[in-house]
Amino acid sequence: MIKIKPFLIATLLLTGFTLPAAAQIGEARSNLSVGINGGVNLNSVSFTPTIKQNSLMGITGGLTARYISEKYFAMICGAQVELNVSQRGWDQLFETISLDANGYEVTSKDPTKTYTRKMTYIDIPFLAHLAFGRDRGLQFFVHAGPQISFLISESETIKGILSDTQKALYGVKIQNKFDYGIAGGGGVELRTKKAGSFIVEGRYYFALSDFYSTTKKDYFARAAHGTITIKLTYLFDLKK
Repeated sequence: MIKIKPFLIATLLLTGFTLPAAAQIGEARSNLSVGINGGVNLNSVSFTPTIKQNSLMGITGGLTARYISEKYFAMICGAQVELNVSQRGWDQLFETISLDANGYEVTSKDPTKTYTRKMTYIDIPFLAHLAFGRDRGLQFFVHAGPQISFLISESETIKGILSDTQKALYGVKIQNKFDYGIAGGGGVELRTKKAGSFIVEGRYYFALSDFYSTTKKDYFARAAHGTITIKLTYLFDLKK
């Protein structure tokens, strides 16, 4: 089910959040930087009904462009856009119950069953960039903004779950290839005079859309991504 209204409200709020960067009410800047980024994703999916999961690791990487428009008191304001290839998905946790030597129930992972869905997206986040610190030296920053994504490939690993009901749940292709949501996080940046900027960032992506069909006749009422990303970015100035 595509939740357009929450997405539009969040986008409008975040657009308002970035307006100080465009209003030029502080010390004007015109700093354009470009570079590359790369890191790891820790993925899970919010399902209704709930599915137990292990965290699924994937990689992410791509291109980054950032424009700093002003410094307002101690806050450096700008905007950032990225074009990334990102691996998402989920790894289901199957459990079995047995009795220990004292007759108590013990829950453990069932090694006879496996289900992993890997999904590769093109991600395009549009982020407000707010930083605090020295122009050359160490800065602390926060990012927030909307993100859109496009599914480009998917694959499954299935073992031990082959009933007709399970095939209907697990074997279907992704119905909604367009994904959108909100991304936000923060990190540390080291800005040098000649060597560029070196950035470490943690970010969380919360999907507002569902990748499976979630109408009343469908099994799932929600099927949306949640991704923690740890990434490194290198930027160099095109315009100072």
